[in-house]
Formats: sequence, C-alpha cells, structure tokens
Amino acid sequence: MSRSMTLWRLSFAVILLGLLWPMVPESSAGPLDQLTELTGKASVVVTLKDRDNFTSEYRYDVNVRNHTSDVLIAESLVIVLDKITNLAGEDSEGLTGQSFLKRFDVLGQDGETDDGKPFFRIPVGPTTDLGPLTDSLPATVRLRNKDYLSVFTPSFKVLGQIRPPPEPKQTQAAPVQPGPNPIAPSRNSIDKLIQLLIKKGVVTEEEWRKANQP
Repeated sequence: MSRSMTLWRLSFAVILLGLLWPMVPESSAGPLDQLTELTGKASVVVTLKDRDNFTSEYRYDVNVRNHTSDVLIAESLVIVLDKITNLAGEDSEGLTGQSFLKRFDVLGQDGETDDGKPFFRIPVGPTTDLGPLTDSLPATVRLRNKDYLSVFTPSFKVLGQIRPPPEPKQTQAAPVQPGPNPIAPSRNSIDKLIQLLIKKGVVTEEEWRKANQP
C-alpha cells in the first residue's frame, strides 16, 4: 500500500472518530470525587433477605432514605460499605487491629473507593429524583464470611448529589396605564373667563379685540 493511501485512510479514520465521539454516552453518575457525602442527611435501611449457612453468605437489600427537604439526584446515589462491627460495636480485631471488613468477601460490588472500600450504585427508579422522606430502590449487597463471625452488622455511608433548586421566576412589572387625556376647554368656558378678566379690570374690551384680530 502506498504512503499517500495510508495517510488518506488515517485521515478518514480521524474524521470519522470525531463525528462519532459526541454520540458516545457518558455516565451521568460521575466519579466518586464529584459526589458529596450525604450521611446524616440520608440514611440506609438494611434488610437481611437471605442467609446460606453452608457458604456463610448473607444477602441484603439496602435502600437510601432521604431525610432532608432537598431533592436528591437518584442516579448519583452510591452506598459505601464503610465497616463491619461485631456484637460489641467493634470494627477491628483487638490484637491485630485488622478491620473486620478484610475478613469478608464482598460480591457484586460496583467498585472501590480510594481507600479500598467497596461501593454499590443505587438503582434508578421510575423518577430521576429522590424526594424528601422517600426511599430509593434497593441495592443488593452480598457478603461472605472468610472466618466465622457469629453476629455482625454492616455499616454504610451515602454519597450523592443534591438537585439544585429551580431559579425563581422573575415577575414582570405591571404596565403603567396611561392617564386620561386632558380635556380642551370649551369656547363657552373661554368666553366666561375673558368676561371675568374684563370685569376685574385686568384687560379691556379694546385690548381683547386687538389681541383676537387676525
């Protein structure tokens, strides 16, 4: 293949890629560093759905509940498995200091945070927003014990974005109504005014006649 033909094909490929690039969908959820921690404003509702004693696997449904008066963007919501505590409320071994989280296999996670904690994205429901005092659809979390731990509790953090409030509508000022047109004085009114001025001696009849001559 000649060099000119090769350059032509490369140029064509670059142009085609430039045309198709805007059509590639981007993830609306965005990276985790663009999300805000909502723990305290939104809580999690953890429900144990299944337990397999043979494999020591536990399956949970985890919903996010919005406790604020703000609207949360549903597709941005993420839950982070922050720690696992035992019956005494401890989250690590007393002797080694190892986190109990390291003793579990976390199945089906969507990724890990920068500090190595698994996270799950909340499924988007029929609406794109999670309104005040409402629950999201559940994310499925599966945990499997590497070692035997009789009683444990998973704890989650909530990340997401708050929907900005709509901009207030600007009220238009009421149009100023034009006032009534001044009424021109009638001829009769003018004559009465002239007679009054003549009586008062302000003008004489002769002066008035001269003023009205064409």
